[in-house]
Order: sequence, then C-alpha cells, then structure tokens
Amino acid sequence: MGYRFSTADVEFLASAGDLLIESAKNLALKPDSLLSDLASARRVAGEHGAAVVETLTLRRRAAPKLGARAAGWLLTDEALQQATPVQVAEHRADRLAGLKVHDVTCSIGADLAALAGRCPLVLGSDLDPVRVRMARYNLGPGVGLAVADALRPVSRGLLPYADPARRDGAGRRILSAATLPSLADLDASWAARLPVLRVPPGIDYDALGRPGEVEVVSLDGAAREAVLWPPELARVRRRATVLASSGAGYELTDTDPEQISVAAAGDWIVDPDAAVVRAHLVRHFAARHGLWQLDPHLAYLSGDTPPPFGRAFRVLQAAPFTERTVAGWLRTAGAGTVEIKVRGLPVIPDELRLRLRKSLVGRRSEERTLILARVGRGAMAYLTKAQPAP
Repeated sequence: MGYRFSTADVEFLASAGDLLIESAKNLALKPDSLLSDLASARRVAGEHGAAVVETLTLRRRAAPKLGARAAGWLLTDEALQQATPVQVAEHRADRLAGLKVHDVTCSIGADLAALAGRCPLVLGSDLDPVRVRMARYNLGPGVGLAVADALRPVSRGLLPYADPARRDGAGRRILSAATLPSLADLDASWAARLPVLRVPPGIDYDALGRPGEVEVVSLDGAAREAVLWPPELARVRRRATVLASSGAGYELTDTDPEQISVAAAGDWIVDPDAAVVRAHLVRHFAARHGLWQLDPHLAYLSGDTPPPFGRAFRVLQAAPFTERTVAGWLRTAGAGTVEIKVRGLPVIPDELRLRLRKSLVGRRSEERTLILARVGRGAMAYLTKAQPAP
C-alpha cells in the first residue's frame, strides 16, 4: 500500500504548490534515494515531508496514464491504480456528452475531469473526505463535490455513474465480480435511474443478468474496462471498442455479421484484440476481415492477409503437436528466443520453454512464436513469425 494521506497533509499540499514544484527539481525519487529524498523534503515541509515525496512520485507515475492534466494533481496510490487512462475516460465521456451526471464514486476526480468538459452539469461524491478534498483541488471551481456514501443518493434527476473499488480497505485485490460497493447494491440504491457502471474487463457479465449494453474497451491491445450501460443508453447488447494511443481504433457490436467458416490454417494466424475476445465478438471480427476459425471454440483466426488490427503471425510450419517436432523446428529455424501461446491445451508455456531451451541455438534477435491450440479433438502446433504491431 502507498502512503496514507491525512486531511492535514492534503490541506498543506493544496497550499504549497510552488514548494512541490521546487522540490521536484532536486529529488531523484528512485528506490535507492528514498531516505535522502525524505530528509530533503522534511527540511522544507516538516511533518508533511513524506506526503510531498509521495505526491511527486505519484505525479511522475500518473503522466503516461492520465496525461499532462495530472502534472499538478493530488493523488493516492490506490486511486492512481484504479484511475481510467485518459483516452478511455474521454471515450466514455463522449457517450455521456450532453447529460447531467453524478459520479457517486468520484475519488480524486479523474473521470469527472473528462465529464466536466462535455456535460452541462456534473456532480461528484465519495465516502473518503481526503479524496474529495483532492478532487476539489484537482478540478478547481465549477464542479460540485460532496462527501457521501454511494449507496445513499444525495442527488435527483442526474444520471448516476460509479466505478466501485477493486480493493478492500487493506489494499487486497477483490476477486471475481465482487466490488466495493457491490454492483447489486448500487443498482438497488439507484433503482429510480440505473447507473452507468465501470467494472473489470474480465467480469462474467452474462452471469450478472443486467439489462442494457456491455461495452469492453481496450487501449493499445490491453483490455482496460467493461462498461455496463443501462437500458436508457444501450444501443446494442455487446460492443467491443478498440482504442490506440495513435488515435486509430474501431468498434464491433453483436449486430455486425458473424457468418464465417471453419478451416485449416492459411498463411496467417490472427489473435484478435482483447476487447473483441472478451466481448464475445471474435466471429464478427473475422467476418469483417475475411478470416475464418481454426476451431469453432477457439479465439484464434486465420486468413491469407493479416487485418490492420490484432496480432498477426505468419505460419511457417504446422503439424500435430509433439515436443520433439517443435524442438526440431526451432533448431532448423535458428531461433534464439521463442514466445509460446497456448489455447485449450494443458500446457504451461514457461515450463515448455525450459524444456525447449536447448533447441534455441540461434541469435536472440531471431524470434519465433510457437502457437499451440486444441483443434477438433487433437493438439496442433504452429511455428510462426509475429508481424510487427500496426
């Protein structure tokens, strides 16, 4: 767990912006400089020295995730871990543009910052007074904030939005679909107008049985969140939104065509984006790009031309899987390193890599990807070369 800020810490930090900027020029903020950094900070900040060091450290960590807007923010370690990457937050805020929104778990205000520029009225509340004070500092005037329990409505007529915690009070990660507060409790508390819910991307949303739309969002190939849109904002049942830092991206929904064939591997094997897989839209992705499935139960696709999105691997060899076969392939190819991807087979990649290391006799720059998959009733192996990410 990170440093636990007190209300006094936050009041000091909110009034000492110039001091923090000046301190940042002198502190290394590295693991091996922690003691000297603390000593330096305490000379100028006294009992709040640790809070200064933590704030500067978090601001540096926040830049890749939250962008330049967070350069002068107040944050906590847990809030930064759960905060939405700026590109994802802005995409979600675009869907809420024009609505009056109440973020009932506003934390330090990261999602409110995106909403404030798009919505005519935004309100934020959180049970933690320290985070509410940080949000007030981060957002400035113009955004209403209150200390309130997410399960005790303090607004009327606004669309509720909630991003419930993934960790408990001791910092332990909550498993499965459990959150604090729970999704069921949030829905019950805001039954008059069901909330928009941000949840972990791996959640079993079918098991929730919640009406409306499920949108799984990825950024640069990594699934970042699932958003449960209530019926009033639902457009489809399932959606995959693929975002990229470059600005490229696309959407798929369950209303797109999904009629594809099942056949042996062609020139390429394609691993669709994580959002596509978790939104159960693999067949729809294949239909859009002229691909087919290797097996009806397998997320791997194949085709003669790689699509512009998702990882693609040029097939060099294909045969029923045995360790002797793939070891021979690696030696013949002169591979120095091998990535191992497994679907549907009881094979542990790290253990197999150890057994194959004697077959890696080439230069480390000569990389290959070994794909192992259950196809039909058998185990197939494919030696491939990964295409550079588009």
